[in-house]
Amino acid sequence: MIVQFVRFTTAISDEDFLRVVDERCPDFRDVPGLRQKYFVKLEAPDRFGGVYLWESRAAMEAYRASELAASTGEAYKVIGETEVETAEVLAALR
Repeated sequence: MIVQFVRFTTAISDEDFLRVVDERCPDFRDVPGLRQKYFVKLEAPDRFGGVYLWESRAAMEAYRASELAASTGEAYKVIGETEVETAEVLAALR
């Protein structure tokens, strides 16, 4: 499994962020190989992100090449660069 951490700064409010999340959740439910996604608010002002749990690196790469991934910046009104970090899951508690 692969964990992907995505962090960005946005020009939208917390309420608007949650509205966009609600609108986009059905699209994410249909992404092949995506086991789970957490939409998160970071501690710094206007910082949000996502934590993705992928079945494989190939599933993650297929998503990253998709229109859904490409639309993230516009959907969340991202300011500046989006930070992306990945890690391989070696073991899990549950």
